[in-house]
Amino acid sequence: MPTMMSFSTLSLRALLLLGVWHPGRRSFILAASFQEPPKNIAVVGAGIGGTAAAYFLRQEFGPAVKIDVFEPDAVGGRLATVKIGEHEYETGGAVIHPLNLHMKHFIEKLGIPPRKDLPSKMAIFDGKELVFEESDWFFVNFFRMLWRYGFGFLRMQMWVESILDKFMRIYQYQQFGYSFSTVERLLHAMGGDGFLTLMNQTLEEAMIGEGFSQVFINDVIAPITRVNYGQSVRVNGFVGAVSLAGADSGLWAVDGGNKRVCTGLLYNSKSELIPARVTSISVKVRPSKKGNTISLYEVNYVGESGSAHSLYDIVVIATPLHQGKSDIVFSGFSPPIPSHYSGLYHQTVTTMVHGKLNVSYLGTSEPASEFTVSDILTTDSKGCAINSLGSLDPVHIPDSYKRPSASHTTVWKVFSPRPLSQEQLQQMFLSYSSMSETPWLAYPAYRPPHRKTPPFILHDRMYYLNAVEWAASAMEMSAIAARNAALLAHHRWHEQVGKIDQEDLHTRLRGEL
Repeated sequence: MPTMMSFSTLSLRALLLLGVWHPGRRSFILAASFQEPPKNIAVVGAGIGGTAAAYFLRQEFGPAVKIDVFEPDAVGGRLATVKIGEHEYETGGAVIHPLNLHMKHFIEKLGIPPRKDLPSKMAIFDGKELVFEESDWFFVNFFRMLWRYGFGFLRMQMWVESILDKFMRIYQYQQFGYSFSTVERLLHAMGGDGFLTLMNQTLEEAMIGEGFSQVFINDVIAPITRVNYGQSVRVNGFVGAVSLAGADSGLWAVDGGNKRVCTGLLYNSKSELIPARVTSISVKVRPSKKGNTISLYEVNYVGESGSAHSLYDIVVIATPLHQGKSDIVFSGFSPPIPSHYSGLYHQTVTTMVHGKLNVSYLGTSEPASEFTVSDILTTDSKGCAINSLGSLDPVHIPDSYKRPSASHTTVWKVFSPRPLSQEQLQQMFLSYSSMSETPWLAYPAYRPPHRKTPPFILHDRMYYLNAVEWAASAMEMSAIAARNAALLAHHRWHEQVGKIDQEDLHTRLRGEL
């Protein structure tokens, strides 16, 4: 991976070695000029965004503040597992990129090991037959791709790496305490006008502009966007690039399930989990000890014990404020805060099948005993009812475990835009002992041109993490938004605005050196 010397004379590795990754260092240096810390903070949602927010808020505001995390369902949100037979399997967010520094930091801090890596093979299915099947031999795969697409695959990796190089700038900004009030400003700090341009064109348009052929886009790029976001190459160029990064080598997952990061962050932050659904938030004005008035947020919620409410200095919303995802009512705010922002979340149905695959469904004559492909991607063709089909390994890999061939009963995960019919399941599987179906509103429907995203700042001291999903939805994007919200809350509470919406880090670093 090329370094970012054009952005800063200090590399990420050097910054980490200098210790500036730890946010407490900055807070300690500036503590003398701070006001009293807040007493109570509410975080609504205990997915990766909410639990990461609790973790970063604790680091920013110290041990005295009380942090409550509201979650009506299981901790983890869209990171979830299901038990089938003797093992648990990942049903939600599955893989993490090697350059996702927040996620790497979390598991190191929490002492959670990465999952044991197993070799895998990929194939591409057009609804009738396999148009590509990966070989066990690297050079065979390389020359097959070279013969069919020229150097398109290598050029794609170079294009994605150039975008990742810019993406990595956000870690330097956050290490030095910089925060941003809108998604657009955050993206501009990463990649300048180029990232905003990507948001306003489709991935297909961006790649044609870079000289990629339509055949390569249809055969290689579309299957990747379909498996990662359930959508075509007409998603915006930025989320498309994030999707392509998700096809990179070195991807990893957490031993025992990715949701363990959420439970670990919650515990590490010393937050109190309140198993309740937040129904409304309003502003309450109260007299202060100094004789003036202060405004607090009243959070109303419903749990097993009935309705209740509590007052908070700061509120962080870490659940999507969109139709079908949340029904929080914001009352008494001027200007008003909508309960639902515009835009729709895209439905992807996850079907977990414990059964024996019918390899003839894939149009291959290969015997099931020799079919060892674990990941089947699909092209964007009318005859294809699924987005992907994958053989799952348990979230914890036993030492004696070997991934079975298709002739054995195993667990398969099918992504599809709609629930699969009984007829479709019978076509895909010779037999199955169990089947579970989960419809996810997993990520936004990405339709450029880019409309203005919801703000990170909903009100004076109320922040909204999930605005970032309208740029791209991923575990690391949620963690970046969580760090950004904690920094915003910290700077605005202490009335230190010098590191909000500024892009002068490069200049400052050069001046300090």
